[in-house]
Amino acid sequence: MDLPRLTRRSAAFGLAAAAPLLALPARAQSGKSTWSAIKERGSIRVGATQAEPWYFKDPRSNEWDGFGIRVAKDLAAAMKVKLEVGETTWANAIAALQADQIDLMFVIDATPERALACDFIMTPLLWYAQAVLHKDSLKVTNWSDLDKPELTIAVNLGTTVDRFVTDNLPKAKIQRFPNNDEVVAAFQSGRADAASLFHPPLIALRKKIGMGTITLPKPVRASASSVAVRQEADKTWRDWLTHSIGYWYGTGRLEQHYEDFLKSRDIDPRSVPPIMRELM
Repeated sequence: MDLPRLTRRSAAFGLAAAAPLLALPARAQSGKSTWSAIKERGSIRVGATQAEPWYFKDPRSNEWDGFGIRVAKDLAAAMKVKLEVGETTWANAIAALQADQIDLMFVIDATPERALACDFIMTPLLWYAQAVLHKDSLKVTNWSDLDKPELTIAVNLGTTVDRFVTDNLPKAKIQRFPNNDEVVAAFQSGRADAASLFHPPLIALRKKIGMGTITLPKPVRASASSVAVRQEADKTWRDWLTHSIGYWYGTGRLEQHYEDFLKSRDIDPRSVPPIMRELM
């Protein structure tokens, strides 16, 4: 079946995604709140990692782009401050928040474990489903089709994808990499039989390497993703982000940012699932 049909048929939506499985306990907050610090500093510091379509650093210009950067620019414009980009990894993002190196990180799923170490906005940022890019010769219908000792699955280290694959494919060999590009590179080079990511980055990377088949194994695992911020007593920053993201989600601006980035990669948005649950 085609990817859009599989996604539309998914009925059970949970909370999970691409970020650290466990983080250090949140550090005690002192001094200025994040909101006050942003106002005084005159800038928002967003975390970013090489992971299209969420984040992309152009090696020629050294400039960042992608869905997360475009939304962050909207936030900075609304607050009339500048935008700073702090490079990190999914596995280190929460630690970077705790260390006061960044002010927010997009596309972090609000799991119970992570909620012990950081805070989250109170509305979904986007919706996506976990997919697998595999060899054309490999028949994949269910997740159990991948649970074989002769198969190697590449995943992003310290993410909910990593956790799901580890928990549900105990017989398979799991290779873990720090970013999406390296996950797909392992598949492209033949070091892995399949690569598992959520469908938006996997679609973009499949387009780049031009090989393999994308499948949403059953039962389809669809999730809402969120925005992570530091834990602190003053909730002004979290609450403002909640209202802003909720407004832009409802008006379709977030979906438009996603589609615009897909078009910049010569991917027809109509050929892939959207990130708004209501449009799936």
